[in-house]
Amino acid sequence: MTTAIAPQLVTGHIGLNVSDLDRSVDFYRRAFGFEQLAANTDDGKRWAFLGVDGKLMVTLWQQSNGTFSTETPGLHHLSFQVDTIEQVRATEALLRELAVDFVHDGVVAHGEGVASGGIFFTDPDGIRLEVYAPTGAESAPAPSGAAPTCGFF
Repeated sequence: MTTAIAPQLVTGHIGLNVSDLDRSVDFYRRAFGFEQLAANTDDGKRWAFLGVDGKLMVTLWQQSNGTFSTETPGLHHLSFQVDTIEQVRATEALLRELAVDFVHDGVVAHGEGVASGGIFFTDPDGIRLEVYAPTGAESAPAPSGAAPTCGFF
């Protein structure tokens, strides 16, 4: 019997389709501090590779029209983990300066009484994003009650 390799897997990078590469590169660089590792902006196949300390994290591909849809199969949301709830709150403050659209008002717990929690918002194409910490959100509201906050929104 063949065994699955899942315990050995680590997420490499996430590829996102975007409608305006320049706008998305600007957003992801300002919101998350990503550096641009590589890009092609010369012809009809526009893309950018973004990361931290030379490590690729997000690839952006300009090949979409419209906005993100929750009505079709595919990406539900993209989540980034930080170490502390204070880092989540600092990210929230930065995102508010960028006039980002938030799904919930401020930090919310992943479920009622759960220690993990974060902020939920959208990028310029409506792609749902999350920044969370594994602890520190015990006293934050859980807008979905017992259901996971990052589930249905």
